[in-house]
Formats: sequence, structure tokens, C-alpha cells
Amino acid sequence: MIHYEEHNPAGEPAVLLLHGLGSAGADWLLQFKPLAEAGYRVLAPDLRGFGQSSWPGRTSVPDMARDVALLLDEIDAGAVHVAGISMGGTVALQLALDHAPRVRRLALVNTFARLRPQGISGYVYFPLRMLLMHTLGMETQARLVTRRIFPRPDQAVYRLQFYQRVVNTDPSAYRAAMWALVRLNVEHRLGEIRVPTLVVTGEDDTTVPPAAQHRLVEGISGARQAVIPKAGHAVIADSPIEFNRVVLPFLEE
Repeated sequence: MIHYEEHNPAGEPAVLLLHGLGSAGADWLLQFKPLAEAGYRVLAPDLRGFGQSSWPGRTSVPDMARDVALLLDEIDAGAVHVAGISMGGTVALQLALDHAPRVRRLALVNTFARLRPQGISGYVYFPLRMLLMHTLGMETQARLVTRRIFPRPDQAVYRLQFYQRVVNTDPSAYRAAMWALVRLNVEHRLGEIRVPTLVVTGEDDTTVPPAAQHRLVEGISGARQAVIPKAGHAVIADSPIEFNRVVLPFLEE
């Protein structure tokens, strides 16, 4: 069962918002009102095993994309604009590749087609998360992630909210999703994407480096990259005004 939030159900077309690892559709709170006021039907599902969606015991990025496609069929959403952040961006990519008629425009936010750590910090960070998950548990891993995503003192509220969301996630679902992201590699298929694509990058993203995100622009015909100054990995929360100013005009083109 896939749970989802819906705002402005009479709007047209729909905008599908896909969340990151350990999160839920509610993470897009600061985009709900601007999108609805612009006339869109806003859909924000919880991907399998996250938020209020059930955990079937297995996952992959294609599985999550298939779930989303079935949801769109079930609620008769037609072809939709899609925005995905981090893990949600990989699902958005897979949706555009495997279910192309469902996608009108694609906004890929702080995400990747293949996870390639950069520098010593990157190569240490991802294995460390895996190690902590399998040894010291969800709480320790969540503290590491939240400090990295929301490092500034003025982000304490965001840090606490994200920490609580992560620790309330089914550990099996979280671990399986992490491995699914490690295994993902659709770089060789980026040329198949034919819809207008915007890559949105937080300038200070330390999880998916901006240079790595530029590979999406190089691989997708006609794609362009918008870099939001001083924004981090959670750009939809830490820089919502700037993010909305970039994405809304792209959807309206």
C-alpha cells in the first residue's frame, strides 16, 4: 500500500514529488502551497517502506518507480511533471526511462544516475553509513546523516525533524534502499530520456557533489543545470524560496 498526500486535486496537470532516503512525501511541505496556487495537482507519495507506506520486504529503484506508475494509474493522474530529490531523483529517472509516457517534465534534485563518491570524504561517508546501520543501529547512523545534511546551528529544527523521521523508518526498508542506491547504474541509459529536464543542484551539497550531478546534464539531451547558492543536500527545506523560484518557471515553460 502506497500512502500519498494530495493538494489541489482539481488542478491540472499533476506534479509528482518524490522524497529522499529515510524521508517521506511530507518533506515537500514548503512546495505544496506554491505548486497548488500555480494550479497544479500536487502528489507526494511515501515510497515503499517509508512514511506511512507498507514494506513488502524487498526493494529496488525499478520497484519504486513501478509503484509510482501504478499509483498514477490508480488515481487517474495522466502524464505528470516529476520532481525527485536524492533517492527520489533516482526513482524519477527510472520512471522517465521505464514509464516514459507518464512523464511531461523532469526536475532532478541533488541526485545521480550512478553513485560515485568523490574524494576521501565521499569514499568514507557511504561505507561508514552502511557500517553504522549494521552495527550500532539506526539512531547512530541517523545522527551522522542529519549533521551532514543540516550542519549549521540555525538548522537545529530541521536536524531534529529529519532525525525523528529517519529513526521511525523500518530499518530493513532503510538498509534495502541503501543497497538499491549503491547498485543503481543508469548512466548508460540517460540518452533515452527525451523530456525537458532540469538538474537542480545545491551549491554546498556534500552528499551528491555538484560536479557529479553535472553528469546528468551531459547525458540527457537538452538538460540544463541550475545551481542554488549556499544550498545543501536538503535544498527543498534549507532554501525553499530559491528552489521554488527555479522550478516553478521550468514547469510553466
